[in-house]
Amino acid sequence: MKTKFNINNLLRENIKSLKPYSSARDEYKDASTQEMIFLDANENPFQNGVNRYPDPQQNAVKDLLSGIKNVAAKNMLLGNGSDEILDLLFRAFCEPNKDNIISLPPTYGMYDVLANINAVANKKIVLTTDFQPKVNQILESVDANSKLLFLCSPNNPSGNSFSVESVEEILNNFNGLVVIDEAYIDFSAEKSWLERLSEFPNLVISQTLSKAYGMAGIRLGVCYASEEIITVLKLIKPPYNVNELTQQKALERLLNIAKVEKEVLEIKRQRSLLLATLKEVSCIQKIYPTDCNFVLVQVDDATKRYNQLIEKGIVVRNRTHEPLCENCLRLTVGTQKENEKLISELLSLSK
Repeated sequence: MKTKFNINNLLRENIKSLKPYSSARDEYKDASTQEMIFLDANENPFQNGVNRYPDPQQNAVKDLLSGIKNVAAKNMLLGNGSDEILDLLFRAFCEPNKDNIISLPPTYGMYDVLANINAVANKKIVLTTDFQPKVNQILESVDANSKLLFLCSPNNPSGNSFSVESVEEILNNFNGLVVIDEAYIDFSAEKSWLERLSEFPNLVISQTLSKAYGMAGIRLGVCYASEEIITVLKLIKPPYNVNELTQQKALERLLNIAKVEKEVLEIKRQRSLLLATLKEVSCIQKIYPTDCNFVLVQVDDATKRYNQLIEKGIVVRNRTHEPLCENCLRLTVGTQKENEKLISELLSLSK
């Protein structure tokens, strides 16, 4: 039976005693800064829009996100893409050459890369043939050094969401941190686990502005967790990990959330059209259900069809070497014109 969750049982010993770097902008926090002369951070004094260090806590961005997501700013950590957030979790909770994580292939490849970088073993429990977690096998694989368990839901590359019952069982029976990667949640009919964040002290949710918000180029990821977990991650994050230009562009986009929502609706509409027309392509043998802005399809020969599409000027993702994905291609939902071109070329390949 699961014991009461205690974050101190997970933390690396050196993190428990860590004194974080205190930046100039952390030490002076007065909001009324317009009349102040800043001679504390050794900055170039000539104004050009980016001569000052950015807000190390990204408070303006968090305030907007708080209203959109209905989550308090104290439960957020912003990172240089979701990858930085995931790496911080490894560095805070996983002792190199001792601890392990659990991941569920086929899934996002950075979990394994980060495990290798941080010298942490990765216990891989392959999903079922319908891309759902093998809950009993997952829980049986857990040992005293299992610190993180990654659930990518909706999952990349399969596109589906994990059942609520499976996720609940894992949350209720795993004493480490359960990290739900919700990069694609905005395209799903399923509810975000953000709505239940307060129910599970070991729940960490990762989201991004790269997908639905259309801002992959600014590299901004968001971690949602208990204040206790966020406090730990703040200890080890670089002082200015999210630059000023990224914060400015994020604010612009978040202030126009109606446009984001309109684009998401159009992507969903194009996804439905794409799913319907892909059925007409004879080289496609299976179309998997999707909650994402992409579709996984099984074809007769993935490498052959991938190369043929390249020759036609279309780049898709060949996932044939991933577990359960033999001869599978991942197709991102593009604009109407791009999707029509894709279908046209796929139909021509099948003749």
